[in-house]
Amino acid sequence: MGIFDILKSREPVDPSEDRQDSVLFSTAFAGLGVDASLLVPWEARAVEIDAQRFQAARGTKMLQGLWTRDRYMRHLDLKAIQGLERHFDFATIPASRDVIRQDEYGNFMVVLLSGAIAVDRVQPWGERLRLAETRPGDILGEMSLLDSGIRFSACTTLSDCDVGVLTAEGMDDMMAASPQLAASLIALLARKLSLRLRVVSARLSEKK
Repeated sequence: MGIFDILKSREPVDPSEDRQDSVLFSTAFAGLGVDASLLVPWEARAVEIDAQRFQAARGTKMLQGLWTRDRYMRHLDLKAIQGLERHFDFATIPASRDVIRQDEYGNFMVVLLSGAIAVDRVQPWGERLRLAETRPGDILGEMSLLDSGIRFSACTTLSDCDVGVLTAEGMDDMMAASPQLAASLIALLARKLSLRLRVVSARLSEKK
């Protein structure tokens, strides 16, 4: 039985009931033997880059407006996106801040709600290659959230940006409270990630 079958088979949990939360995502790094000191959680990065949190209701409204126009994420209806509100953090980040750094371990993903973020990768020979300049609605960092691997690229704000952030703990809470929503989100993230990796692979091949 795969992870999506497990998630779908679970009944929604009454928050008032005593239960043990899922820890699949928040303990994944430890399961791989990663030194905890190498992990950069969102809470630490938010302080470092002077991220200013704003109301979840506003962030959810922005998220809904963007994802209804997205080829994949529009499969989440309004009720589903509203269900994400309790699991996401929303913040404004100043320009020229490294939200994600290449080759670090991180346990969060970022949805760009406004502004622009550059995605760069430093090649082994030292060249800094611009992979993309993202637009509102784009998702960054989901690979590390899903597979607990190191960050493939650096993500730097080119302007003041509003973002939605989903951490490993937030994903675990979603799995426990709303397993069908979590399964749908994971499946859509995997599809978008696969498409982006194909595009990046093609660009890197062109540079050889």
